[in-house]
Amino acid sequence: MSAPILRRLADLRSMTAPWLRAGERIGVVPTMGALHDGHLSLVAAAKATCDRVIVTIFVNPKQFNNPADLANYPRTEEEDARKLARFGVDALWVPDGEQMYPASFATTVSVTGLTDVMEGAFRPGHFDGVATVVTKLFTQTRATDAFFGEKDYQQLLVVRRMAADLDLGVTVHGCPTIRDIDGLALSSRNLLLSDRARTTAPRLHEEMEAIAAGLREGRAFDDLRGAALARLDKAGFTGADYLDLRAQDDLGALSVPDRPARLFAAAWLAGVRLIDNIAV
Repeated sequence: MSAPILRRLADLRSMTAPWLRAGERIGVVPTMGALHDGHLSLVAAAKATCDRVIVTIFVNPKQFNNPADLANYPRTEEEDARKLARFGVDALWVPDGEQMYPASFATTVSVTGLTDVMEGAFRPGHFDGVATVVTKLFTQTRATDAFFGEKDYQQLLVVRRMAADLDLGVTVHGCPTIRDIDGLALSSRNLLLSDRARTTAPRLHEEMEAIAAGLREGRAFDDLRGAALARLDKAGFTGADYLDLRAQDDLGALSVPDRPARLFAAAWLAGVRLIDNIAV
């Protein structure tokens, strides 16, 4: 059975009011639509944890630096609703821009420190947009729990920090990255890859795994990184914004994984920006 699609905040509040009175746990899965199995794994985790589940679909203009990127972002609301039907979620919250950012809107939520590197450095203002919209989604849905994928690991840390700092009372759950059979991390942006580029795309994950294996053997990260970037270039990638080894808790830069660490990458292939990360 399809969940109701709500577009007005008053309707969402009317729906959640009895859940709150009953003391039910409300799980929210924030998305920008174009749902894939990665998103659906978050929905399954929310269903297993919470009494009620709301999936949000909103392509947030405040987290895009490039207007063309915003315009090209896949929008597949009807198909998304069909994919969610089998999960029995309680509602889809699909606000429009006016509902989220009316003409008088003048507030930005900003998280410092965690946002200074990687995605924050290459996409100025991106995490301000993420933190602002997620704060609104948490308060609109009155969520007790929220579910985010580890594929966007930096985003996960930023949202956790924001929720804790603002005492929002939301437990932020990180869920494992879901990959295609060839290792490519599932992403809505994969829909923008040509058939040829889609064949090449898994090389990014392969090179990251090769670096992780080299680190386990005690080899120098800078050497491993340089060799991986050269192979990606030869395979058809057109540059990497970053390929970093960083601490898992605070994203501090590392040269050796002497504490829990992750390897992060953002690379360009046929005009599409792919990001990934793996534990080391």
